[in-house]
Amino acid sequence: MLRRANEGDLTYVLALLEAAGLPTEGVGEHFGSFVVAESGPKVVGAAGLELYGANVLLRSVVVAPETQGTGLGSRLTRRALEEARRHGARAVYLLTTTAEGFFPCFGFLRVGRDVVPFGVQDSLEFRGACPSSAVVMRVALEQAFTAESVQ
Repeated sequence: MLRRANEGDLTYVLALLEAAGLPTEGVGEHFGSFVVAESGPKVVGAAGLELYGANVLLRSVVVAPETQGTGLGSRLTRRALEEARRHGARAVYLLTTTAEGFFPCFGFLRVGRDVVPFGVQDSLEFRGACPSSAVVMRVALEQAFTAESVQ
């Protein structure tokens, strides 16, 4: 089941991120815009958004090892994009060192850091939580798949 994260989920999400080798800096400050997946009482996945007006940073898409390959990462990504759309965002950016091949099916394309808006560039992810070698990707939300259009 996918749902909005609550305060009690933070410890579990941080543990998932740490186990996956993903950055945890800034998660607490933006946790109100995270979505989690649960299986029974256990949080098994998460995707987070950092909202910067019309631009959003998608971060922390993570699933527990036992749920990898089940489509959960795709469901979390679609839900996060739908949440960004509800917040009025027009574009979503992300940084990745390991999943560049995963995101194009959602409309993401590789872009240069120089086209990223200042608000997103000022995030902890861009300022150092992710290495400078990380790939930057962007999707215009009118091009992205919605949660309802792709199941």
